[in-house]
Amino acid sequence: MSTITLFVQIIKKIDRSVFKKLVEKHHSDKGNKGFDSWTHLVSMLFCHFAKSTISNGLRFATGNLNHLGVIKGSIKIKYKLKHRTFYLFKDLYYELVGCLGQHWY
Repeated sequence: MSTITLFVQIIKKIDRSVFKKLVEKHHSDKGNKGFDSWTHLVSMLFCHFAKSTISNGLRFATGNLNHLGVIKGSIKIKYKLKHRTFYLFKDLYYELVGCLGQHWY
């Protein structure tokens, strides 16, 4: 019997095809060099829920996030956070609000 964590259940609410279309719209994976937009999103969410900083949280959890499609390896997170636009995540937020039935924005 496998255990599905609450975190995995939350991540599964994100439609990967919608996310992929948003990535293409914003060109956010152009020149990603091993740190794509999906890894960025899962990393930020994981660290938020773990109440950890990105660098410390991911150092200990990389193996646990592989099944979510997170790219493993040496990640220059601070550089990527400075050079990736937030518009992808903004649009994803509005997509999620729309599909989850919350129309208060």
